[in-house]
Amino acid sequence: MREIARRSVRAILFDEHGHVVLIKRTKSGQAPYWTAPGGGLEPTDSSLEAALRRELDEELGAEAERFSQVFLFTSPAGEGVSVQHFFACRLTRVDEKARSGPEFIDPSRGGYTLDRVAVERLPTVDLKPDALKDFIVSNLEALLSA
Repeated sequence: MREIARRSVRAILFDEHGHVVLIKRTKSGQAPYWTAPGGGLEPTDSSLEAALRRELDEELGAEAERFSQVFLFTSPAGEGVSVQHFFACRLTRVDEKARSGPEFIDPSRGGYTLDRVAVERLPTVDLKPDALKDFIVSNLEALLSA
């Protein structure tokens, strides 16, 4: 069994219209791609949900409710693995002016644009990881009712 090199939390975040709230990533020399908001756990996080609440505040200036862990994704990371815990949740507040964190301070990291994606459009975006898009599309009714 390989060591867990990185553990992170991410949100399958729905707004009041049932759109999936994603981050569109743009980097020089690369095609744009989308990712679920979230990030790595920190030693001060008391739980996975607390870590995700912190990340939503930092990345989106957002708050959410109705957290339910629904998906787990593991991928190689160096000599170990990266484990991502995905929670379905509902957006209750967003203030993009309140976004903070290293991704907004260092322009060399590229762009992080909030994008509310209608579920019908989801199959057309390059959502990373690919397994997440398949999971959302296959389980949309259950996720929206959570």
